Amino acid sequence: MSKIIPFKAVRPTADKVALVTCRTYDDYSSAELAAWLNFNPYSFLHVIHPAYANAQKITIDKRFKGVLHKYQDFKNENILTSEEQPVFYLYEIQAKSQTFTGIIAGTSVEDYQQNIIKKHEDTLQYRVELFKDYLHQTGFNTEPVLITYPDSVEINTFISLRKKSEPIYAFATPNKEKHTLWKIDTQSEIDWLQEHFENIPNLYIADGHHRSASAELLFEQDKHLGNKNLNYFMSFLIAESNVKIYEFNRIIRDLNGLSKDDFIKKLADNFIIKTKDQELWKPQNKFEFGMYLDGSFYALFYKQNQKETSVLENLDAQILYDTVLNPLLGIEDLRNDERIDYIPGKQSISVIKDLIDEGEYEVGFMLYPTNISEIKTIADNNLIMPPKSTYIEPKFRSGLVVYEL
Repeated sequence: MSKIIPFKAVRPTADKVALVTCRTYDDYSSAELAAWLNFNPYSFLHVIHPAYANAQKITIDKRFKGVLHKYQDFKNENILTSEEQPVFYLYEIQAKSQTFTGIIAGTSVEDYQQNIIKKHEDTLQYRVELFKDYLHQTGFNTEPVLITYPDSVEINTFISLRKKSEPIYAFATPNKEKHTLWKIDTQSEIDWLQEHFENIPNLYIADGHHRSASAELLFEQDKHLGNKNLNYFMSFLIAESNVKIYEFNRIIRDLNGLSKDDFIKKLADNFIIKTKDQELWKPQNKFEFGMYLDGSFYALFYKQNQKETSVLENLDAQILYDTVLNPLLGIEDLRNDERIDYIPGKQSISVIKDLIDEGEYEVGFMLYPTNISEIKTIADNNLIMPPKSTYIEPKFRSGLVVYEL
């Protein structure tokens, strides 16, 4: 039984929405950030990254206070407006290769605590604490947790019919995406959606494990204040068939003292190795791995008789860790070891080739994407996937919808 609620959102005025919304600021290079901040006074980047030029010189507390002050400025200048009553939203992102459509709603911290909202990734405590402090000091969140639900004919039909109505926003962005937002504000529609989600036994976090964990931590810290907004966190609810799951590929700076020949010889204990030379080869199936080393691509096929029965041990990311990254390359901590970096699978593998050819890295591994069934099975069994196992879309634009605490 999954509980969702409408909420009184804050959002840009319709004439400025295309100027206000932005990607997560971590997605921008320094040059891009500087350009947007210099030439677009309406960008929400001014809110989430105030004092950009002096960011390294100010304390975290001062930065968070700067976020709050800039947010209040945007409201006072009528760049942002507040809903008069609690609402849901229907949100669609038309990207180059896929259209994503889902419901923006508040989801329950209690459901998260009781494992009705299920997780498949571990979190870093310092990041959870940091974002909890951010929420506490700024009083708002504009990055919803991406949550999947089992495909529902009824909800799909509701969405299809609702999309025929007039949206409150329809705008394009510089990365050539089209964004459309509809308000769901009639009591009958709100009741209908809540009733149908109550019939869904479990929801699954696709992206945003740190955000949901921070919301829980803030709830536990401040629940004595009686603020009901803390009982929920903003989520973008999307049918599980509608998410796009990419792999995270791995690039490693050295071979841990091994020669190329010795490394390949040790790989042969667990893999059938085929040389692909200059072919930009990437895995076509589960249990297949691509490798780029010393100017050549290789196909690695995990030996059938070595496969385990555990769902976690059968994950390609776990297999690579158990057979290569840890025993051969000496990488124990996938999150913090500075010898390993990650490239999202949506990027061309030529990016990996170029980085290795430039000499900063010595070897790269390409994985086959995990599927939604594996993610759900991991979550259902209270297991945790290796760090950086999935890169999941859609990605939400900051400043589009704000949940105030």
